[in-house]
Amino acid sequence: MKDLVLLVADKNAQFALKGALQRPEALGIRRIEFEFRVHPGRDGGARKSGPEVLAMERWRFQNGLLVLDYEGSGTDLPGAQDLEAQLDARLRDRWKERAKAIVIEPELDVWVWGTDNAVAEAIGWPAGKSIRQWLRERGFAVDATGKPSRPKEALESALRVPDLPRSSAVYQRIAERISLRRCTDQAFMRLRNQLVSWFPG
Repeated sequence: MKDLVLLVADKNAQFALKGALQRPEALGIRRIEFEFRVHPGRDGGARKSGPEVLAMERWRFQNGLLVLDYEGSGTDLPGAQDLEAQLDARLRDRWKERAKAIVIEPELDVWVWGTDNAVAEAIGWPAGKSIRQWLRERGFAVDATGKPSRPKEALESALRVPDLPRSSAVYQRIAERISLRRCTDQAFMRLRNQLVSWFPG
């Protein structure tokens, strides 16, 4: 029986999480065997049938994670943690405590905005002006933690400078470089804490 199966809403999430899971020491966990499944219905499909799709894997894997964005999920619940709690209850029906939902608010792209250095190195940003300074000059709002309010659009805009297409590989390259212990995003912290409880280092 393998350690972990992850059902994600798209390839970007798959590659970002793959980049992180390949750094178990940075997550504070032991090395694990994991596999991905990508839900064909993206975030909305993962919300509607993700727990049931993931349930089919419970005999082959010790633990399961369902990862999706709040934005794009189509939920009428007021926040990501409300949706996450609802999905957790559905997962418990089949997995008990062996599975967890992680709902990212607003979307996965917020995780890539750890440090300028990691993003700059991953996308080949030209020397000189910092990415966040460049974004602010183009009207992107950046909060106190340095996260753009529209993280996906900010990344797409930044990728045009080195003329790099937006691809899943970019997410993996960034995840291989950012600090996984200093990330303060609430959904990422819930993910990391869950992995540490299942697979302590």
